[in-house]
Amino acid sequence: MYHYTPSSLPNTRVDAADILRGIAIGGIVMLHFIEHMNFYNFPELTVLDRVVWDTMFFLCGGKMYAIFSLLFGLSFFIQHDNQAQKGKDFRLRFAWRMMWLMAFGLLDLLFFNGDILTVYAACGLLVLPLIRLSNKTLFWIALLLALQPIELFYIVWGLMDSSVQPLNLGSGALFGALIDAQSHGSWGDVAVGGIKYGFAINFLWAIENGRMTQTVFLFLLGILMGRTRYLYKEGDNPTRWVRTMVGAVMALLLILPIQQTLPGLVENRCVSHSLQVMLTMWRNLAMMLFIVSAVAWLFHCTERGKRLIFIAPYGKMSLTNYLGQSVIGGFVFYGWGLGLYQYSGHAMSLLLGAVCVLLQFFFCRWWLAHHKRGPLEGLWRELTWLRS
Repeated sequence: MYHYTPSSLPNTRVDAADILRGIAIGGIVMLHFIEHMNFYNFPELTVLDRVVWDTMFFLCGGKMYAIFSLLFGLSFFIQHDNQAQKGKDFRLRFAWRMMWLMAFGLLDLLFFNGDILTVYAACGLLVLPLIRLSNKTLFWIALLLALQPIELFYIVWGLMDSSVQPLNLGSGALFGALIDAQSHGSWGDVAVGGIKYGFAINFLWAIENGRMTQTVFLFLLGILMGRTRYLYKEGDNPTRWVRTMVGAVMALLLILPIQQTLPGLVENRCVSHSLQVMLTMWRNLAMMLFIVSAVAWLFHCTERGKRLIFIAPYGKMSLTNYLGQSVIGGFVFYGWGLGLYQYSGHAMSLLLGAVCVLLQFFFCRWWLAHHKRGPLEGLWRELTWLRS
C-alpha cells in the first residue's frame, strides 16, 4: 500500500504557470470569437478568413485547452500538497470546490453553450480518488488515457465489423437546437437553451472527440508535473525543458503527416474517424508540451524571456476572464446583442477577440494592483473554505 508523503519543499507561486495560463486563456478567447461563440453562422468568407481560421486552429485549437487542463491538475496538486504539509486532508474540500466550479459552469451556460467548467468539475471528481497514488501508478493510468482508449476500442471494433458507425452521442443535433435562440432569440432564450442543451452538449462532444479522456489524462500529468516541480528552475529542469522541446518536435514531425494522410486512406468510416480523433489528440499533445517547455525555458533561462511575466496578471484571473468572455462574446455575436455574426468573418472576429483580450488584460492589471485575487477567483476561494 502506497503512503502519500507531502513534498519537503514549499510550493511557492509558479510564475511560469501564470504565464502559461494567460497564454492559454487568451488563445481560447480568440478561438471562441472566431467560432462566434459556438454559433457557426458566418457571412461570405474571403481567402483571408480561411487562412485566419486554418492558422489559428492549427496553432491554438486543442492546445490552449490542453495547457489549461494541465495547469488545473498542477493547481490541484499544489492545494492538496500545501494542506498535506500542514497535516490536513484536502480531498473533501476539493470535492466541495468542484461543486462550486460546477455552479460557475452553469452560470457560464447562461451566456455560452460551449462552457468547459462543468466538464472540468466532473473530471476533477474523477481524478480526486487518484491524488494520493504513487507516481508510478499515476504514470501508467495517465499513459492508458493518453492512448485514447475509446478511439482504440472503436478502431478495433470497426476492423472486426465494417458496419459499425463512428461514435455519435447526438451532440450535433443539440447544437442545432440552439440556432434559433442564438440567431434571433432573447438573452432569456439563450440562457434556457444553454441549460437545457449546453450542459449535455459539452459532455457528449467531449466524449465523441476524445476530449474527456484527454482532460483526465492532462489533470494527472499536471499532478505529476507538480510532484516533480517541472516548472521551477531547479536541478536539471532546464535540460529537461530542452529535451522535451526536442522530443515534442520529433513527435510532431512523425504524427503530423500520418494524421493528415492515414485517415483519408482508410475506407472504413468508423476506423477513419477514430484514427483522425486519436491522431489529432496526439498532435495537440505534442504541440502543447512544446509550448509549455518553451515558455518555461524562455522565462527561466533567458533575459528577454523574463519579460513574459507581464502576461501573468491575465493568467491569475483566468476564471474571471473565461466567464467574462462568454458574456462579452455572446453580446457581440448573438441576436440578443449586436448580432455581428451576420457581418463578421473570421479575420474581423479575430480582431474583435484580440480587442476583448486586450481590454481584459488591462482590467486584470488594474484589479490586481488593488486586490490580491481576481473577483471570481476570490469568491471561489471564499466558497472553497466556507465553514472551514
